[in-house]
Amino acid sequence: MSPYCDHCGRLEGDGDHSVCRDARLMEPPRYCPACRRRLVVQVTPRGWSARCVEHGVTSY
Repeated sequence: MSPYCDHCGRLEGDGDHSVCRDARLMEPPRYCPACRRRLVVQVTPRGWSARCVEHGVTSY
């Protein structure tokens, strides 16, 4: 389990993240789950890619 929520950036154990999980069904991540940095996100008609300056690229 990642220490940070990739939608809001708060600690995973800090409160209820059910709204974040619901939002992530339709939206790309906004924060790196490993270090909490804001991701550089690019959305295309075929999907999205997200890049953390520390941890690299994630895409779907």
